[in-house]
Amino acid sequence: MLRRLVVEREGWMDAREFEDANAACSLLPGPASTQVAIFCAYRAGGLPGALVGGLGFVVPAVVLILALSVVFLAKAPPLWIRGAGAGAGAVVAAVALRAGLDLLGPSFARVREDGREEARWFAYVLIGAVAAAAVGAYLVLVLLACGAIELALRRRAAALSFHGAPLALLLPAAAASGGLGALAWTAFKVGALSFGGGFVIVPLMQGDAVHVYHWMTNAEFLNAVALGQVTPGPVVATVAAVGYAAHGLGGGLLAALVAFLPSFSFILLGGGRFERLRGNAVARGFLDGAGPAAIGAILGATVPLAAALTETWQAPVLAAAVLSLLALRRGVVTTLLAAAALGAALALAGAPVP
Repeated sequence: MLRRLVVEREGWMDAREFEDANAACSLLPGPASTQVAIFCAYRAGGLPGALVGGLGFVVPAVVLILALSVVFLAKAPPLWIRGAGAGAGAVVAAVALRAGLDLLGPSFARVREDGREEARWFAYVLIGAVAAAAVGAYLVLVLLACGAIELALRRRAAALSFHGAPLALLLPAAAASGGLGALAWTAFKVGALSFGGGFVIVPLMQGDAVHVYHWMTNAEFLNAVALGQVTPGPVVATVAAVGYAAHGLGGGLLAALVAFLPSFSFILLGGGRFERLRGNAVARGFLDGAGPAAIGAILGATVPLAAALTETWQAPVLAAAVLSLLALRRGVVTTLLAAAALGAALALAGAPVP
């Protein structure tokens, strides 16, 4: 859609420039779709264009998710709302599985095409999967470590201190409490350190929101992820629902601001250097380690997401979603909405809900 708009319809940039921008954004941490949109707006209208275009891309999703969070995360939502949330939440693990599998094949194909070490690629995927299933709150450190290891193996050890040390120093302060500082740290991890696709943020958020700071229950978290999938806009906007659960509307706005600020910063500060970024051996080396680990993390996220289901009837809903998404290749939104409708009907018929 972006390409049709900026290349074919408006002529703001040519096809080669768009492809270069897309490739460069794939080397940056954070939501690639958001960064490409901001960069296209930057090329069309400079700094003011980047701000207007970027906000136009992000704000509708944040507003929609916050509005739905008021309903779905209320202290006493109507029974049919609880059922719809439980039905859609049952599908989330299947959505994560499909997202990971969709990324797995192309990633491995690039490894073989580039002649890189396949064993290391498998190791990074496995490490990411285990980390997402076991230590979701600290997954970001695992992703950074995989990127750093790949850099070290490529004899780029000088870059390690930049990628790892500052973040390690921030972690103890962020873990001290569940206040606004902790929310900002969670949002920063979601917005600035997600590699390999939007769904890698799920284990990051679940670890902090449910298990570390207890801002929401597992059922509420599944509702939040489902809301992020059924609403248009970048998946990262899901963090607004976590912020709302933590500190109300103010928390939701703060989480969204912190999560998307790095994307704006990357483009506004480095948009003129994108061509050099594509050829940067350090950036490519780091992503060659962190990227496969992120794909593994998306796959590993299916374990805690499935384990979060509490009602017996949610298991067959999850199984049906796996069939729908993987075998029949139905759309994610269609599957989520169907599961939500089924959950609402079951709740009204007397089935237990979380």
